[in-house]
Amino acid sequence: MEHYPDWKRLIGAHVEVRRQQQLVRHGVVDDAMPDSSIVWLAADGINPRTMYEAAEGYSVWVEPQQLSGEASYRMTSYQLYP
Repeated sequence: MEHYPDWKRLIGAHVEVRRQQQLVRHGVVDDAMPDSSIVWLAADGINPRTMYEAAEGYSVWVEPQQLSGEASYRMTSYQLYP
């Protein structure tokens, strides 16, 4: 997993949210602010849709991978690390 600061590019991707290097939650990014100040993870099982703020020390981590379907271009190495 790698830390990735541009949260808006991760909509639809499976990520880990961490705070002080500790895993808080993993899930799919539902939405994010354009300036990467806030990210929302989609509801998943018993976990509700949740908002995380960068100002509160949260960071988003992702494993670069090729996805299938409409969002596949978002997870290519070129798109994540141009």
